[in-house]
Amino acid sequence: MVNFSKKLTTYQIPGWEEHYFNYKLLKDRVKEYTEQTKEGNRDRRRVLKDFSKLLDDEIEKIVLFMIEQQGLIAARLEDLGKKKARLQDLPLLQEISELREDCREVGLDLVKLLRFVDINANAVRKILKKFDERLGYKFTDYYVSSRSNHPYSQLQQVFKHVGIGAVVGALSRNLGDLEEREGSYLNIYDQHPLAIPKDPIIDLIKATADKLTNSMNFLRFLGQHALIAQEDTTGSEVEHIEEDKYHFISLVLNLVNTFLYMVNTYIIVPTADDYATRLGAAATVCGVIIGSMAVAQIFSSVYFSAWSNRSYFRPLLFSSVVLLLGNVLYALAYDLNSLVILLVGRLLCGFGSARAVNRRYISDCVPPRIRMQASAAFVSASALGMACGPALAGLLQTNLKVSVFTINQATLPGWVMAFGWFVYLIWLWISFREPFLDPDVKNFHEGSSSSSSARYLDQEEMEQGLAEQLMPSYEDDQTVGQGERLSAPSTLRPASSVVSAYRLLTVQLLIYFMLKYAMEILLSESSVVTSYYFGWNTSTIAVFLAILGLTVLPVNAVVGTYISNMFEDRQILLASEVVLLAGVLLSFRVAGTYTVAQYVCSALLTFVSAEVLEGVNLSLLSQVKSSRLSRGTYNGGLLSTEAGTLARVAADGTITLAGGLLGRAALLNATLLPSLLICLASIAATMSTYNSLFY
Repeated sequence: MVNFSKKLTTYQIPGWEEHYFNYKLLKDRVKEYTEQTKEGNRDRRRVLKDFSKLLDDEIEKIVLFMIEQQGLIAARLEDLGKKKARLQDLPLLQEISELREDCREVGLDLVKLLRFVDINANAVRKILKKFDERLGYKFTDYYVSSRSNHPYSQLQQVFKHVGIGAVVGALSRNLGDLEEREGSYLNIYDQHPLAIPKDPIIDLIKATADKLTNSMNFLRFLGQHALIAQEDTTGSEVEHIEEDKYHFISLVLNLVNTFLYMVNTYIIVPTADDYATRLGAAATVCGVIIGSMAVAQIFSSVYFSAWSNRSYFRPLLFSSVVLLLGNVLYALAYDLNSLVILLVGRLLCGFGSARAVNRRYISDCVPPRIRMQASAAFVSASALGMACGPALAGLLQTNLKVSVFTINQATLPGWVMAFGWFVYLIWLWISFREPFLDPDVKNFHEGSSSSSSARYLDQEEMEQGLAEQLMPSYEDDQTVGQGERLSAPSTLRPASSVVSAYRLLTVQLLIYFMLKYAMEILLSESSVVTSYYFGWNTSTIAVFLAILGLTVLPVNAVVGTYISNMFEDRQILLASEVVLLAGVLLSFRVAGTYTVAQYVCSALLTFVSAEVLEGVNLSLLSQVKSSRLSRGTYNGGLLSTEAGTLARVAADGTITLAGGLLGRAALLNATLLPSLLICLASIAATMSTYNSLFY
């Protein structure tokens, strides 16, 4: 793999060499500081001062040249605008065509400038990371916080490229205007103006600018929400996923598995308390019933993730069989009058959780050209299943006897899901096509082959650019010199254990735990709380939960399409945490009557803010996580699943414990108190690392 110093030299634009960030100089200075501090010849304050000045000088050099080039491009655009105005009343076809060509030339120069800014921004990020890694300082925090928020910030000019956006907009508008005008005059009788193809230079400018600004759209936002590795295919020289490895029906089966599992998870929520009381237990035992599935999922996620190193069909087959059996036991528990059998059934359902396989299949077996769409479909299937589960429970309101089996609102969710998994099992057996996994890739996933590591070294490219935070990660950037080169296998192979993997992630997983805990408290105790305070029946509870679930996609659409383009991720992250805190506080019963309006408003506030927080947090996590967590058994998808599952287990356990010790009257406030404390801790953690989340 070409190191960054060579890459920076290779991609320099002829004539602009002296204006690039002098990465080699600063890298050598970092090496010098490292040796001097070890020998005790340099104190910490002097090192920080000297290095800060070097960085300031280099960034100033970049910014001044960037402003100069912006001015030149703006002047050329102004001249072209005057020429276009002269053609307004008397359009000449030849001159319009020449004007378009001139605009294209300006467009190509603008692309060059955008790429100049991009690679220099990468250089700044990498040298900050190297400085922190080698000297053990948190220099990035200090430098970013002191420079980015200053009114005369030059760092903002590099990373937010202030002013370039206006030039991009002006050029795109002029090209589009000329394109329409030329189309109208040249081809008015041959084709409809709307059918005229867009000038390719506009797409090139937009793609380059979007890469630089990390601009988000709904599809990309949902894909990052899934925490599935997205490879940059624009500059990739090696494509490890062949087209013949991709099978559309297999992908559909993978997504159906995701949908059915989420339905299976939430279909019992409206009736779990009723089922518990019919078996002679307290209504608050619903927390154990709902949470038992999550307990098993903690373990199943690990072995399914490891199993997917070797196969995708067999894990999905095993998952379907176990879920079918688990749902049958859940339904039979009523006639057998056994809470133990009911819990065993739910545990089996948790042991059938193949979400780690679902994520892994998309990451490994779907071509990069459609992987973002597949990732978005994964999130959509999960959201749809979450909404359909409670809604389906609301429809299953019957009470009859078929032979020796009782069919009612408590048992029907089990029978319906057993039938669904039986149909899915047949479809899976007939239609799923096992993708070929060559031995090298298997060994790489298992972390046991050094030869295969080279095949995936280019994944580090995913961690370059403004889509990654200005903080050190646990792998080097492969730019070290002779005698100081780090071991590539140890830094780029997959994480070898849960502990080592979790070291690569910090605040984001804490936030994920917090929001999942708050959501699980809200959802799992909803049937107990609403029946106690408002007398809601199963149908009403089901409709309420279904409405909450249906907010997932619209909320993500708004955040991914609009909000994420208006604010930084760290700003949305902190604001969402504060709103979630407000929702939790509003949920408390302080004094007097607890009203439906208070409960519904607080629930919507909590749930919607948690959804926004989950989307932004996982989007951020997908950008900052190490390439070591893109693949292997202990990958980023597994870690997020485990964090969320642990939160659900803790929340469901809290409900059962609080209900058993304090009773239903005190359940609401007793379960909200841990949510409040965890939320405050999460906000404190975010504030402590806020400057590290700068983009």
